[in-house]
Amino acid sequence: MRRRDFLGLAGGAAVSRLLVSMLFGLSPLDPIAYISMASLLVLIALLATYLPARRAAKVDPMIALRAE
Repeated sequence: MRRRDFLGLAGGAAVSRLLVSMLFGLSPLDPIAYISMASLLVLIALLATYLPARRAAKVDPMIALRAE
């Protein structure tokens, strides 16, 4: 494991301890919270890449080449 991976994990644990004081019923190392947030970020990334790719796929390649 690289140093920055360790720093990210430690930072996530530290921020989760801060959130525990703000949110009722959340443990500092709650795996469901980590999994749900990771899943949400993956979903957002997929949506952010899918929509422009779909729009670009509808363009005729010859028209796109002539525009340049």
